[in-house]
Amino acid sequence: MIAHVKAGDKVKCVGIPPKVHDNDGLQTRSLFETCVGKVFRVEGLDHSLARLDVGHVVWKKPWEHTIWVEPEFLELAQKTVQKSDRP
Repeated sequence: MIAHVKAGDKVKCVGIPPKVHDNDGLQTRSLFETCVGKVFRVEGLDHSLARLDVGHVVWKKPWEHTIWVEPEFLELAQKTVQKSDRP
């Protein structure tokens, strides 16, 4: 869980909001279940929700499926070391 998330952060989805369900052709809960444990970039924020483009987890272009999720269901992904960061 992270208290503050900003656009551009790499985050791991670690849970599913309890009110998320599948219904009437929208497989929202199933999509969330597929996303748990995977890392995404925060594409934007609206109020306290982080926008994650997740289409690639269902073999689509990332922007074709988007979820909005509360920060308590995310954790910051580990920073990757770039060549310029190495001694």
